Amino acid sequence: MTAWRAFLVACATGLAGAAQATAVSPEPSDYRMEEYRAPTPSTLSGATVLTTEQAHALWSDRRAAFIDVLPRPPRPQGLPASTIWHPKPRSDIPGSIWLPDTGYGALAPVMEAYFERGLAQASAGDQSRVLVFYCLRNCWMSWNAAKRAMTLGYTHVAWYRDGTDGWEAHGFPTEAREPAPRPSASE
Repeated sequence: MTAWRAFLVACATGLAGAAQATAVSPEPSDYRMEEYRAPTPSTLSGATVLTTEQAHALWSDRRAAFIDVLPRPPRPQGLPASTIWHPKPRSDIPGSIWLPDTGYGALAPVMEAYFERGLAQASAGDQSRVLVFYCLRNCWMSWNAAKRAMTLGYTHVAWYRDGTDGWEAHGFPTEAREPAPRPSASE
């Protein structure tokens, strides 16, 4: 049994009872298209749903690439061009790649390409590499992104449902992160 398969069996065994007891939203058959900050399901078919402890174990052992998909707030509309504006800093799981705005239910082609390039970078081109998707607790963005990664052929996808909220609540370290370079409007 491969290490990944053993990890999946351990996750499934440990979460089976908890998943039945804590389901807050049924798993839809397709991407979530609205109300992205709402209770999420306890499952994602085809992926492993991780607890904070399991996510930390993967991170500690460096057995996975962590991908943050939290949106980055845009510059406020109507703000004069001469006004200095800094988006709120993002602290996330150390070593992650941040691919903002890739967790929406529908992506423009330029954002789909951005997501695909980001996954190729995070996985070093290995579609069997373990990829852990996250954002915040009760955020559908990471659920959508993990589902999208599976449709792109990634075979070891994990969803860290509690995201940085759960990570920080356990006292685990975070670090400041800038997003992966975004595509230009002409791409």
